[in-house]
Amino acid sequence: MQTPSTEPEKAAPASNPPQGPRRSVWPVALGSILLGGLVGGGGVWVALHSIQAEPPKGAVVSLPPTAAPKAIYQCPMHPTITSDHPGDCPVCGMKLVLVTTPTDGQASAAGAAHGKRKIAFYRSPMDPKQTSAVPRKDAMGMDYVPVYVEEASARSDTEVKGRATITIDPARQQMIGLRTAPVVLGEVGGAFRTVGRLEVDPTLVKKTNVKVEGYVEHVYVNFAGQRVHKGEPLFSIYSPALLSAQQEYVLALQAGSTPGAGSAAQNAALLAATRRKLELWDIPARELERLEQTRTPDKTLTILSPIAGVVTAKNIVEGSHLNAGDAPYEITDLSMVWVMVDAYESDLARVHVGMNATLSLPAYPNRVFSGQVKFIDPLLDPNTRTVKVHLHFANPTGELKPELYGEVVLQNATRSGLRIPRDAVLHSGTQAVVFVALEQGKFRPVQVQLGQIAGDQVEVVSGLEEGQSVVTRANFLIDSESQLRASLADLTGR
Repeated sequence: MQTPSTEPEKAAPASNPPQGPRRSVWPVALGSILLGGLVGGGGVWVALHSIQAEPPKGAVVSLPPTAAPKAIYQCPMHPTITSDHPGDCPVCGMKLVLVTTPTDGQASAAGAAHGKRKIAFYRSPMDPKQTSAVPRKDAMGMDYVPVYVEEASARSDTEVKGRATITIDPARQQMIGLRTAPVVLGEVGGAFRTVGRLEVDPTLVKKTNVKVEGYVEHVYVNFAGQRVHKGEPLFSIYSPALLSAQQEYVLALQAGSTPGAGSAAQNAALLAATRRKLELWDIPARELERLEQTRTPDKTLTILSPIAGVVTAKNIVEGSHLNAGDAPYEITDLSMVWVMVDAYESDLARVHVGMNATLSLPAYPNRVFSGQVKFIDPLLDPNTRTVKVHLHFANPTGELKPELYGEVVLQNATRSGLRIPRDAVLHSGTQAVVFVALEQGKFRPVQVQLGQIAGDQVEVVSGLEEGQSVVTRANFLIDSESQLRASLADLTGR
């Protein structure tokens, strides 16, 4: 083990030049250390004082205004699926629903800027229908959440229960084919259309009958549908009883003209009785005149048409046997026809006897026939819930044929009222709902009261104003989304 040498250092060689006194380096090093410490300490002080101290509890701190929250779209079935723009859920394919809007955030910031918001009531987070005026807990121990005045008033703006105002961007409106129509002021209640069926006027139907037994000798009208005139021969009949009655009438005539054949009073009574018998058997007056002149009974009797019209039934042929009371022919006068229409309960107030009507038939597309309401059935059909309305139409040319169908327009007095297309109305149970187009792509459900219907237009009694726009196409899609939005609002308490 070596020990440190204690010998003094050897002197420098004599060849080196002589040096001046040696300067110490310790002061320089110490100064550098102090300067670095000052610089570092100053930086630490600046860094520490640049951080704002945490305010004490309860202090009011002025923070810079925050930006409005971004729109958030959420899947109704999968709440974990969110997006900042509209779209479809990648799991179930349902449309994402807007749950947070910039407008809502700005409104909250504005409400906070103006002061503390006022609480309207408290609502259970699990059952929004359960409310309370004071804070409390539900059956599960959860605190009721507050509902502020502005939120409650915003929810009360929904006019239709179970539906909410929705927002649809223009691109989506075009994609679903959304169309709107204005609410206009025009004539309503003037006329309404229905379907009518032509029928025979039952008061213009006649049947020929015979009052004596006999046999058909000759037929002059051979088929149904043949047009006949009043007094035209239909058929001739041979009847032994009728021939005997004619002979009695001839004998009475001879007795009255033969002197001494009996008293004049008896002869006159017998002549009147035999003549009356023939008249009751519908023997024409001209046949009786022929008997008075020729005094020769005729074997057959010719039956004439009682009216002008069309033969609608023929029940005899030559040689047929006829009993008293048989109706060989049925003849119908078609110069006037009935048109039967069904009036529903909602139309009864607009139908009255004497109102004018027009008839259009597919058989005559360029013709319009005019008629009038003559009778309204006092009984309602329980099966169809309609009332039969009888309209009379003149048919001098025979163009209106029974059993044809046509469109009937019942004319009535008009008045001024609001009208919208019938396609805009959604009927749900006992209420009628339309969606009114607002600004910025918003659509608000409104319950309306409807009046009379005229074609594709319907009268609006209450609920809308002139100049508003209502949805006429894609309103079923809008209604579905509105109901879904209202259901989500009830579940989340928004």
